[in-house]
This record gives sequence, structure tokens and C-alpha cells, in this order.
Amino acid sequence: MNTQLVDTLAQIIQSLSLEEKTLLSSKIQLEDQQTESSERPFYETATPEEWAKAFMEWVESHRGMNMPHLSDEDISRESIYGERG
Repeated sequence: MNTQLVDTLAQIIQSLSLEEKTLLSSKIQLEDQQTESSERPFYETATPEEWAKAFMEWVESHRGMNMPHLSDEDISRESIYGERG
């Protein structure tokens, strides 16, 4: 460990104004968030059970949105693609 560097940084931080300390804090938090996001994403590490659970949670999160139901005709291939289908 480089204790001299740490001591120097501590002195510099102590000399900062409140506004500068706030700015430094936000930059450090941003770095922490970027480090966390560099971890492997869910889709690379999730088990089939975790995928199923996440999907069901997503489904349930849309349940109260009062969206219109589409009939079989509305979602038929012909109604979607028309003459191209």
C-alpha cells in the first residue's frame, strides 16, 4: 500500500471547499456505478429459474396498466402483413 499517496490525498481532500467535496463525492459515486455495471449482466449469469422469475415479475408489473386486449383477428398474420403476408 502506498501510504504516502494516501496521506497526500487525505490532505488535498481536507483542503477542499464543501462544494468541491460534493463534486468529488459525486464523481466517486459515478465511478462506483460504472465499476458495478462492468460486472457480468443478468442474461449471462442467470439460471433458467432466475429467468422465469424475472419474466413473471415483468408480466405482473404490467397487470394493472389497463391495456386493451387484442382479438385473434387483430393479431392475425393477415391483419399485420396484409397483402405482403
